[in-house]
Amino acid sequence: MITLTHGGTTLTLPDRLLWVDEYQWSPVATEVRWGTTGAPQLHVGLRQAGRPITLDGRDSEAWIDRTLCDQLEAWAALPGATFTLVLRGQARTVVFDHSQGAAFDATPLWKLLDGEHTGDVLYRPFFKFME
Repeated sequence: MITLTHGGTTLTLPDRLLWVDEYQWSPVATEVRWGTTGAPQLHVGLRQAGRPITLDGRDSEAWIDRTLCDQLEAWAALPGATFTLVLRGQARTVVFDHSQGAAFDATPLWKLLDGEHTGDVLYRPFFKFME
């Protein structure tokens, strides 16, 4: 079960969300500089935080209702707020990552007329978090 908690409120997210960048991050940071002799100088260290966590429900058909979308959009708009994301059985402290655009996005399953936007309409969610 995937959950997101803030201020004592826990939201359950669909288990079908795909963690698309799970293996694209490394805690090891390496910087290479070239010395005046032409030899490389390596600087290696461990990152303290900053792992991206992108959860994508668009291709996997992970659906959430509009009421949950409204709550998630409100949470994503809280600057600097921290959340507890339970993913793969592990609790992680995360923030919504707005560095590359929207940190939360959702698209409806079908095109809606103006009066059809009710709380039970289904959407495909997309999340950008940073641990």
